Amino acid sequence: MTVTTAKWTIEEYHQLVETGILDDKRVELLQGIIVDMPPEGMPHAVYCTESVSYLRQLLGSRAAVREAHPITLPNDSEPEPDIAIVRVPSRQYLAHHPYPADIFWLIEYADSTLKKDLNDKKRVYAEAGIQEYWVVNLHASELIVFGDLVQNVYQSETILAAGNISPRSFPDLQIDVSKLFTI
Repeated sequence: MTVTTAKWTIEEYHQLVETGILDDKRVELLQGIIVDMPPEGMPHAVYCTESVSYLRQLLGSRAAVREAHPITLPNDSEPEPDIAIVRVPSRQYLAHHPYPADIFWLIEYADSTLKKDLNDKKRVYAEAGIQEYWVVNLHASELIVFGDLVQNVYQSETILAAGNISPRSFPDLQIDVSKLFTI
């Protein structure tokens, strides 16, 4: 017996969302597949929320910091990254979710989702042309930074447990790495 997975386009996914069928479900669209999102644990929620506040303070009006909202990618994907740093003004997202050209960088917080974030999400983001992708590994209290995108594959991976980092889009910005996983 052959099992076939039904693939959804972004338009079909939006139609499902509009009908309310997915209202009680935590899901996202990854390469045409509707994927369940696991419940968010307390450390994940707290560290992510604190990081959003910290990044908003650092970035000011230079970018919008969106928490757990969809982004629309060209590979039939509409994931909901934990944090998306995107172009302003935010009112442009009344007509559409941020596209890759609107995104400075993405951050995922990983505890139970570490494997998915380091594999599936990394591949989806790279294929969509997201220039910089960060994964906060809550198990190891470390930040994993992917960048140097060449032919839709991240060429560099840097792991940091302390110190400062400057995102590629804002080289003058100094982000204290430890503030991403401590309070």
